[in-house]
Amino acid sequence: MNSRPQLFGMLAGLFLAAGLVLSAMLATTTWLKVKNSQFITVKGSARKNVRSDLVIWRGSFGVEADTLLAAQKNLRADRDRVESFLCAKSFTNAVFTPIGIEELKATQKTADGLTQARIVGYRLAQTVRVESGDVDRVAQLDTDSTALVEQGVVFATQPPEFIYTKAGEAKIEMLAEATKDARARAEQIAAQGDRVIARLHNADMGVIQIAPMHSVATSWEGMNDTTSLDKTITAVVTGTFALK
Repeated sequence: MNSRPQLFGMLAGLFLAAGLVLSAMLATTTWLKVKNSQFITVKGSARKNVRSDLVIWRGSFGVEADTLLAAQKNLRADRDRVESFLCAKSFTNAVFTPIGIEELKATQKTADGLTQARIVGYRLAQTVRVESGDVDRVAQLDTDSTALVEQGVVFATQPPEFIYTKAGEAKIEMLAEATKDARARAEQIAAQGDRVIARLHNADMGVIQIAPMHSVATSWEGMNDTTSLDKTITAVVTGTFALK
């Protein structure tokens, strides 16, 4: 009855001993590699949380009418309502795209049994675009634009685009921080082989990831998220350091 617990105890002891031996082997291997090498290559990274300082908001509206003249008149009236709505919100820099015109057609059969299309009306559409550094106030336009619908405007909004305009400056700063991080990591590893880091021999910059805050998404080509107000910028540098 006591043989099984003793067997389990012996096996646990063997596994523990094997683990200690493996750890010692790995540490020894790392020590030998660092000690016998002239260079060491490590990755360093840096992260920075930022808030978007520019937002682009778009909305579209359209009308349908039997004639092109009537459609143009109705669209002009809706545009006036949209402009008044934006002006009331203190947005006077709205940009309207050219009018899109679509012919509405229906098919009918002729006396000889053939099918032909005829124009039965017109659909006109236009898009408005607003850019502002007041990201919170522009984002609120999505909710407030229901007032246009209540006025009879067939109005639809697109998700706002949130942009961090200082990303270029942040990238330079973060690449420097990532290089420092790589050096710190290299120093820790070099110490395992009783070596000291000398100069930076080579550095390869990885792609920059601008992702929604708390997101773990990445891309081989780099990310430049425009869906979130708060973002995290991540920079990675692979540094090769000379040893002495």
